[in-house]
Amino acid sequence: MRSASIYKKILCFLAVAAVCAAPLFAAEKTEAVRIVIEKRARLLIVYSGVVKLKEYKIAIGRGGTGRKLRKGDALTPEGKYRISGRNPQSKYHKALRVSYPNKEDEARAAASGADPGGDIMIHGVKNGFGWLGPLHRLFDWTLGCVALTNGEIEELWELAPDGTEVEILP
Repeated sequence: MRSASIYKKILCFLAVAAVCAAPLFAAEKTEAVRIVIEKRARLLIVYSGVVKLKEYKIAIGRGGTGRKLRKGDALTPEGKYRISGRNPQSKYHKALRVSYPNKEDEARAAASGADPGGDIMIHGVKNGFGWLGPLHRLFDWTLGCVALTNGEIEELWELAPDGTEVEILP
């Protein structure tokens, strides 16, 4: 009878240890599958499935919260895109390329006879100004990109592989 009790205690201990240790044996690296940018709220949210991994405060294009219509309007686009590349030698610390313009953006620009522009990035602070840290968010300053602190773009760089979905909302 006593040996059965010991076995139960051992099994109970092993079950608890397995549950507690499960995160140690999870996938080596959690990757983002989706990035949602809420322009009005000035937030960038990173998801892996339905799990929110990170949330960052951001600065956007100095043109405000309207929808990007053409090259040079300093507006951040809205729509569904992907991370389509990366620049480790960016003038803005590091930069993740957003696949703007998509077909809808091109059609909208063509209908108004405009060039939709391009070169939209999620990036850090301009080289030499990293010391600003979160102060860079006091106003919108980009030409249509989404800006994070240099430490935050380092984190996102590791979390978001090329191909990660990016949805930019008003």
